[in-house]
Amino acid sequence: MNIMVIAAHPALHQSRANKALIQELNKHADIHIRDLYLEYPTWQINVEKEQRMLLQCDRIVFQFPFYWYSCPPLLKKWFDDVLTFGWAFGPGGENLLGKEFMIATTTGGTEPCYRSGGENMYTISELLRPIERTLTKCNGTFLPAFVAYSVTQATDAELAHVAEKYAEIIKAPRESLIH
Repeated sequence: MNIMVIAAHPALHQSRANKALIQELNKHADIHIRDLYLEYPTWQINVEKEQRMLLQCDRIVFQFPFYWYSCPPLLKKWFDDVLTFGWAFGPGGENLLGKEFMIATTTGGTEPCYRSGGENMYTISELLRPIERTLTKCNGTFLPAFVAYSVTQATDAELAHVAEKYAEIIKAPRESLIH
C-alpha cells in the first residue's frame, strides 16, 4: 500500500507532538511524508503536482494540529486548490475513487474535553465532519481519525509511545480500522 502523509503545521520544528509523530514515520520507508508549509512557503500550490501525487497513493493521511476547531489555513487552501470540480468531484471527478483518507491530529485538550457536554461541547468526530465530508464528496473512503490528546502535557516518552501507535494505525489494513 502506498501511503502519503501530508503534514500541515505552520511551525513543525517547534511542535514536540507533531515532530515526534513525523520522526516515528521517518523510520518507515513505505510512508512518504510531505510538509506543506516547507514545500509551499509562498502558499503557491502546484495543483498538477499535488494531483499527480494523489493518484500514486492508496492512502492519504492529513496530519495537523487541531486549533480553532479546524485545520491550519494552508491545508484548507490545499483542499480548495487541489480538490477541483471535474477532477476530484462532480462530472468526471472520479480520480480519488477508492482512495483512503485519514486525519491525524494533535490537541492540547484532554479526551473528555471533546465529548458532548464537555468543554468543547462536541466530539472530535463531530468537529472534523466538514473535512470528512469534503473527502467523501471526492469519492474517497474516510477512515477513523487518529487523535493525540493532551499533547502539551505529555512527556517525551509518552509522545514516543503515541507516535509508535500512530505509525501502526496508519499502516493497518482498512478492515481493522473500520469496526
